[in-house]
Amino acid sequence: MSSLLVKNGTIVTATDRYRADVFIKDEKVVAIADSLDESADRVIDAQGCYLFPGGIDAHTHMELPFMGTFASDTFHSGTLAGLYGGTTTIVDFAIQTQGDSLEAAIQEWHRKADGHAVGDYAFHCAVTDFNEDTRKEIPRVINEHGINSFKTFMAYKGALMVDDRQMFELMKELVKHGGIITTHAENGDMVDHLVQKFLSEGKTEPRYHVLSRPAICEAEASGRAIDLAYQADCPLYIVHMTCEEALARVKAAAARNQKVHVETCVQYLLLDESLYFQEGFEGAKVVMSPPLRKPKDQEALWAAINQNLVQHVATDHCPFCSDQKEMGIDNFSKIPNGAPGIENRFELMYSEGVAQERISLNKFVEVTSTMAAKIFGLFPRKGTIAVGSDADIVVFDPDKKHTISAETHHMRVDYSAYEGWEVQGKCRQTILRGTVAIDDNVPLVEEGFGKYLPREPFNRRY
Repeated sequence: MSSLLVKNGTIVTATDRYRADVFIKDEKVVAIADSLDESADRVIDAQGCYLFPGGIDAHTHMELPFMGTFASDTFHSGTLAGLYGGTTTIVDFAIQTQGDSLEAAIQEWHRKADGHAVGDYAFHCAVTDFNEDTRKEIPRVINEHGINSFKTFMAYKGALMVDDRQMFELMKELVKHGGIITTHAENGDMVDHLVQKFLSEGKTEPRYHVLSRPAICEAEASGRAIDLAYQADCPLYIVHMTCEEALARVKAAAARNQKVHVETCVQYLLLDESLYFQEGFEGAKVVMSPPLRKPKDQEALWAAINQNLVQHVATDHCPFCSDQKEMGIDNFSKIPNGAPGIENRFELMYSEGVAQERISLNKFVEVTSTMAAKIFGLFPRKGTIAVGSDADIVVFDPDKKHTISAETHHMRVDYSAYEGWEVQGKCRQTILRGTVAIDDNVPLVEEGFGKYLPREPFNRRY
């Protein structure tokens, strides 16, 4: 048994802000009051600091096999980097191999994560081959494995992409059993055509990545997924939305009283497509799909957060080192898609969101933690600071500045998309289930400390 008392901090949740002490025992919050004098194994004085719920990143890819290589962060290194940056829980993707079962994918991801993750973790199940055998697996995945979210790819033709019939039939099956579909929305046929066109013209540089995946490609697929979900009456969550045109499809759905859950990622709020047009191969570092967009899309996404059109800001953390990116040095379509971000998301959203007055403190907590917990069945265990909830708390110093650099970050990748950014605000302590996991930049937990989080069937009220 262990206990922890956090005194003099300002608790911030998605709805409240108040000064209070927090008493933690056996992994849970057991008391919150103006002044607590409980006997504890350790007391933390959080004077001048915010107490935020631990961050939840609902879109990561640890150890992902992709494009002939593997994402460079393991569940150990990736979740540890997350803890340094205030993220205590991730939801990663167990991806079905075409021709194989969902069960095999889930077991493979447990092999990678169990006994290795330092932070808590759950899985989405990515369906790349929906057939009658897959259909029969859905109830077991939801009820026995505790996975209520299923991903489809509308892009990556010939590898991950499903057609509309497969996606629609999966949606109909999920409605029966309490699942939600999450979708990578890009028109795979349009992308494939444009990629081949540019390559045939000898256009191989990283800039042709963004030019082969225009905003209309994402908007069309988003609208199609929305229409399929509407017809199926299936809950829909669109991952990593990047552009104003796709947001317009979400607004149109709201006009017919359809609820669409939307995620964006921190890079789409802060970085733009000009990075692809740098000299040489530098643009490869930010080759991801969908690609970075224009400054006007950043403005639209920040506005959509405040309009409640975007519910969660994730990372799509999928890092590849420079030598891995060089697999595509003569062919942009062979550059492994993905970039690092799990360690920086929480602090960047405070610095560029709250400190720059783009979003409120409560909205910050909502999009970095609470709504992900609600949508994916982790609330109120995760995503808030409340009696009975897991004691996942970030003691956050809003006045401390620091500079992001690959030389000092803890992700297993040799560059940073935010190299040299001065950030306002720093995670001082990260507490996971009542244990101080990171203490003033010092890790205090061992490999395997993270727990798997089975989840209840999807709840439409959120």
